[in-house]
Amino acid sequence: MSRFAGIPIRVEPPEPIDGLGGGVRAILHEIVTLLDRLASANEPAAIDLRSLPMSPADRIELRHALGSGEVRATLNAEGASTIQETHIPGVWWIEHRDLQDQLIAELIDITLVPDILARDREEIAEGMRTLREQLASTAALAPDPGGNRAGRQ
Repeated sequence: MSRFAGIPIRVEPPEPIDGLGGGVRAILHEIVTLLDRLASANEPAAIDLRSLPMSPADRIELRHALGSGEVRATLNAEGASTIQETHIPGVWWIEHRDLQDQLIAELIDITLVPDILARDREEIAEGMRTLREQLASTAALAPDPGGNRAGRQ
């Protein structure tokens, strides 16, 4: 009888080629850590998925684990950007594409609302000016309560 007969043998599958292997679970643990920072210190963060060696199967597994939430936004500026809330509050899957529809950035944003959806103060001020101008130009056409058009006697 061989001395090796009593040694248990376990066969493990090979690591996937060009993928994270168990890294999807590591990404999920990182998301938990980042959510804790967001909840406790209001500190947003992002994970650049294109910087990780993810296989198509890894992406599918991660998408499945995070699921889809209620909010989805599409922006069209120098290409299409898709912002998808995941099933986990505060976790957003964001894809940016160029004008040829090639994926150029893929992120997991951990934040209350992704910055790309927020407008800066100058854009808001410009919108206010535009609306004021619209109101001023249509004021002459608006009927007054007495049935006369404003600006007419």
